[in-house]
Amino acid sequence: MELRVLRYFLAVTSEGTITDAAKVLHITQPNLSKQLTKLEREVGCTLFIRGSRRITLTEEGRLLQRKARGIVDSAD
Repeated sequence: MELRVLRYFLAVTSEGTITDAAKVLHITQPNLSKQLTKLEREVGCTLFIRGSRRITLTEEGRLLQRKARGIVDSAD
């Protein structure tokens, strides 16, 4: 798991949509979606419920969010 991808994940949880997070991160929405799908495969569970307007974190997603914040804060 790459630190960059954890930052992507946290941006999506912060912004609420993949599109908005992609704009903040200055990457394309398809690239961000691809990275999130790879992250879900890597951790072996669904992290988001993708709605028509916003994403919602699953229980596993909330757990990863807490852990990712700690990791990113330590790295910074």
